[in-house]
Amino acid sequence: MPFVLPSLPYDRSALQPHMSAKTLDLHHGKHHKAYLDKVNGWIDEKGLDGLSLVEIVHFAKQRGDRALFNNAAQAWNHGFFWQCLAPGGTHPSEALASKIHATFGTTERMLGKLKEAAATHFASGWAWLVLEGGSLRVTSYHDADTPIAHDGVKPVLTLDLWEHAYYMDYRNEREKFAEAVLGHLIDWDFVERNLDGEGAARADQEQEALVGAG
Repeated sequence: MPFVLPSLPYDRSALQPHMSAKTLDLHHGKHHKAYLDKVNGWIDEKGLDGLSLVEIVHFAKQRGDRALFNNAAQAWNHGFFWQCLAPGGTHPSEALASKIHATFGTTERMLGKLKEAAATHFASGWAWLVLEGGSLRVTSYHDADTPIAHDGVKPVLTLDLWEHAYYMDYRNEREKFAEAVLGHLIDWDFVERNLDGEGAARADQEQEALVGAG
């Protein structure tokens, strides 16, 4: 019962010029798929049959299975990231803006903290806007680490900081990539939905029955 690569919620060329179709072909079609393929290859070997993607992340963390954790968490992170984006972006509602302003003063200040987190994060990882203790917080995690692996931390918005996310379009200028995505591509409607603390479920996946399986 393998996991299937979820379709993007927009056409591969829809995020241009800020994110090219070539990048999405590589990032979604190759890297995201490879993480799921790795997890699928371990379903029988590691006793994962019937577990959702989020459950596998927790299973791997509890057992100290770094390889399984890295691939399952990366698959989940990517599924969440795609939903954070929308062609042309949207605008924060008054309710979302009020929540952001309560912590950061302005939306621009919050975005500035996310850009700073992206620019200063060493090596690969993810920049995050999360809910923790009912309040919004900007943070970053290294490699495949993810909010769903940490008690009390709820995902709200993310930005991929791995080189495959931006190198084809921005070369080594990660800060320009962060500025372009945060300034032009964020789906604030999706971000607002995640204020309910249920963001983990929005990128969760169930295993799918094989066609023709008894």
